[in-house]
Amino acid sequence: MTDDAPAPARVCSHCDGFPAVRVTLGGRDRRGYLRTVTVHCPACHGTGNRAAARRPLPVLAGVSA
Repeated sequence: MTDDAPAPARVCSHCDGFPAVRVTLGGRDRRGYLRTVTVHCPACHGTGNRAAARRPLPVLAGVSA
């Protein structure tokens, strides 16, 4: 019998699992450091994974309300 394997994580298709990046604004401050901002993925909101897509319920033919 094989061991139970954990379910694979759903990696965000927009950021490929890299949800937060540092983007340079150009130039340097007085101490010589690059000016940067942290930007989060808009699709997964910085988590790196996404929830499973919800599928609509099937409509049964011939059923009237």
